[in-house]
Amino acid sequence: MQLKLDKNGTRYHQIARAIRQAVLDGHIAAESRLPSASALAAELAVSRPCVQRAYRRLCAEGFAVSRPRSGTRVTKVTPPLKISKARSGHTSRYAARLQSLPLITPVAAPASARPALDLLYGEPLVPETFHSWRRSLSAAALRAGTAYPQAEGFLPLRRALAYHLSRRRGLNCDPSDILVVGGTQQALTLVARVLLDSGDRVVVEDPGYQLAIHGLLAHGAAVTSCRIDHEGLIVAELPRARIRLAYVTPAHQFPSGVVMTLARRLQLLHWAGQTGSWILEDAYDTEFHSSDKPLAALRSLDLSDRVIYAGSFSKTLFPSLRLGYIVCPKAIRDKLFKAKLLDDLGSATTEQAALGAFINSGRYERHLRKSLKEIAGRRRAIVKGLQGLEGRHIEIGPHQAGMHFVIGFLRLGFDRLDAFIERAKSLGLGLHPVHPYYRFPPSRPGLLIGYAGLTVGQLRTAVELFARCLDSE
Repeated sequence: MQLKLDKNGTRYHQIARAIRQAVLDGHIAAESRLPSASALAAELAVSRPCVQRAYRRLCAEGFAVSRPRSGTRVTKVTPPLKISKARSGHTSRYAARLQSLPLITPVAAPASARPALDLLYGEPLVPETFHSWRRSLSAAALRAGTAYPQAEGFLPLRRALAYHLSRRRGLNCDPSDILVVGGTQQALTLVARVLLDSGDRVVVEDPGYQLAIHGLLAHGAAVTSCRIDHEGLIVAELPRARIRLAYVTPAHQFPSGVVMTLARRLQLLHWAGQTGSWILEDAYDTEFHSSDKPLAALRSLDLSDRVIYAGSFSKTLFPSLRLGYIVCPKAIRDKLFKAKLLDDLGSATTEQAALGAFINSGRYERHLRKSLKEIAGRRRAIVKGLQGLEGRHIEIGPHQAGMHFVIGFLRLGFDRLDAFIERAKSLGLGLHPVHPYYRFPPSRPGLLIGYAGLTVGQLRTAVELFARCLDSE
């Protein structure tokens, strides 16, 4: 028997795979007797037990049968029809919408491909608590148990979240209102499934968060944009009819950094009440505000229960945790719970148990205070350094909150922006344009400056390198 082994995996797997393929290709006829284990082992220069294991696997799969004094014979197998390999074929409308989406600006390139000083948005402050977190997971496993998780989330964590959100964000919510999800992106997906049919109109901020917009477009929503100014979303420009959902980041607008004023928040809630629209409030990095007490959430002002509040721990702890939450309006709470159940049966209980204990012990609060102080120091360092360069025709955007802000160029044109960024990269400085986050191009180029992932000393060096790039213009 002439068998060609593919050298992929163990020898007995290779032998079984080669015989199986020969049967399917019709090179070995049904009822044919396979060589004895000793003969095939000698031919292939392998051990006899290796061939025996391969034969046993073929018998278990139904490709062969072993009979006393008759050896191992191939069973009657009807080979599959040989047809041309699928190329594109028919896929769903969802897949077609995915294919039509523009490229997504990457959140992070591989570390090996990034400059030493990368002012990348989304880099978290790597916490010292990460090391204690690893130790706490084993203890949490004992509390979590081995059964399937509750789809709506581990109850002790939901209780801890309700208390935390009441203290930090002014939310009056019950643990039964909270749904634990795998981050804000899943929160958006579940909200879209529950509230939106294909073609329903959704309003987003412009500029705005790409992944949220792409998620809505992939779902089939008809996405329209509304501009922002120094007070946040310009509510007066919102459509007055047939808007199903508005997606907003009021506590720290992404990417501009604007904090929505109280007057605009109240106008937005009034608009939602008048139009019957839902509001999805994304609280992506609201804990890191320059004041000691973060602004109250938009949902805390909502008397009509039309604001869906979503948050995560990607910025306050680390993105790999993949845990977030939705504070659900009662009218759609059960539907969101069921959508989560059908999506993944529930988030991993061990991580939920560890996070609940982390919050209840007070360690999360201490970590937030320490992180807020460190983030504020890093923010002051880079803003102070850049303010010394404002005479070189740059403008610093709002920077009283969060982990990033925007720099605008007053004279540099779009035609020279790529060269400017490449020059910085050659010096070891990573800069990132802000215009990809606009649905309609801005009037002038700018940069999205993330500073949480670098130390104060590194940020000062980054400003010096940025100044060298400006000098060469």
